[in-house]
Amino acid sequence: MQAATRTSRLIRPLCSRPLSRNFHASSSALARRTKTDEKLTAEQAMDLFDDEFDDDDTSSAGHLMLIQQRQTLKYLRLIEHEIPKLVAFRKPFVPPNASTPVIARSVDYAGEEHPATLKRVIVVHVNDLPLKDEHALHKIKLLAGPRWTPNPPADAGVSGLMDWGHGFIKISCNDFPKAQMNLKWASDTLDRLIAEANKDAEKFADVPQDVRHVYARARKHKKGDHLRCRLFDRPSIVDFPEQWLPRVPTEDVPSTAQETRATE
Repeated sequence: MQAATRTSRLIRPLCSRPLSRNFHASSSALARRTKTDEKLTAEQAMDLFDDEFDDDDTSSAGHLMLIQQRQTLKYLRLIEHEIPKLVAFRKPFVPPNASTPVIARSVDYAGEEHPATLKRVIVVHVNDLPLKDEHALHKIKLLAGPRWTPNPPADAGVSGLMDWGHGFIKISCNDFPKAQMNLKWASDTLDRLIAEANKDAEKFADVPQDVRHVYARARKHKKGDHLRCRLFDRPSIVDFPEQWLPRVPTEDVPSTAQETRATE
């Protein structure tokens, strides 16, 4: 009977109190009482919920503001203490040359998981590849198929002022679960293309190159490159004849000193 009476005494206050009781105030009151090393009974612990709010805590909006400030301080500490350590990994920029012709490209979403982060793309200038003769150059274009383009791809990281030469080859892969595996497959594929292009290249000298994918891309962009054979030889300002430029005689143009004297 004593156990039943004690249980009912503990449950009755919980059922009779409203649900809108402030539990933050009760916890702070409990903390104040435990500081005096008092041993509270069950009834005294339940009585702590009856304590009134002492206006010693902020609102929910205030706690959200404090959380934002803590996050800001966290990143400020990272900027001050961790980022200077990255100086040890600094490397000078070296433009790609004939010994390093492959340009690798990747996509990152600031650390967030995304399927595109596993994809790796390599772009290489055909003129920089170790091909033995003109027949090998022609054969590697045949083997590359639609992966070969006369102009550099827009997202390849190649300067627009670069000489196109024999075009560019772009290989991408996102079939494997690791980014390094995708990059290795693309690199191995390029090595196999080079090895196959140097093997019996003279047999493919009379095979015409299929450039339908180049014309299809030009028609899709609708910039006029597919008209009047301008796809491979589009005129630019470099092709403007110098003799067509207007020439002004130097004696007809007065100098600044002569203009000043004439004004005086």
